[in-house]
Amino acid sequence: MSDGATRKPEPTDFIRERIRADVAAGKHGGQVVTRFPPEPNGYLHIGHAKAICIDFGIAQEMGGRCHLRMDDTNPTTEDMEYVEAIKRDVRWLGFDWGEHLYFASDYASSASTTLGEKLIQLGRAYVCSLPRRPSRRSTGARSPSTARRARTGGARFEEASDLFRQDHAQAKFGDGAEGAPRADRHDVAEHEDATRRSSASSTRTTTGRRTRGASTHAHDYAHCLEDSFEGVTHSLCTLEFERARALTAG
Repeated sequence: MSDGATRKPEPTDFIRERIRADVAAGKHGGQVVTRFPPEPNGYLHIGHAKAICIDFGIAQEMGGRCHLRMDDTNPTTEDMEYVEAIKRDVRWLGFDWGEHLYFASDYASSASTTLGEKLIQLGRAYVCSLPRRPSRRSTGARSPSTARRARTGGARFEEASDLFRQDHAQAKFGDGAEGAPRADRHDVAEHEDATRRSSASSTRTTTGRRTRGASTHAHDYAHCLEDSFEGVTHSLCTLEFERARALTAG
């Protein structure tokens, strides 16, 4: 029997087809780098097992690597017990991240402060001057947010930047209150549901295992930045995140 008759066919699906096309075209220098980014606030379930096999498995098939990144920017619900449990489960499924273990909290300064201020300067974000409850009501309305008229762009950039820096340096305004940057790239009326979650970051004064007074990030804002910092070439997400594309596209 020839080798061709005994060789197993390569698995194929729309994800693998897209990545193989990228490799063939020399995109990203032909590299494949994926990531598995669980939040360490509980034990993994069957859905996580599927994601692990896709993220690690495809990278392995393509001769690439997969990073294990703990999405640990919410210290009120996370614990190192879950970090260790996640690592055990990934290894039990037959995969390993090698030296590429990362924690999202390590990017807090770059993602929240430096880049947040840059977005304000570019007119792509504004500083919300409303407390959490009124802000939710206004961003859910089918009209431009009342907070958008508060401190955004133009001559008021310095005022907005100052509030932003104070918020992150002193936690002066509390969780999700004044000083929290919000995305300003989408139509409020068109993307009502996504807008409810459009806060880029806020400051919490709680103490986590690895962070103290950590800045917390919205998933849609932080993950693309973290992928960029790590050189991730292919970010694989489940369909539940499809509705958030309006916040990150473009």
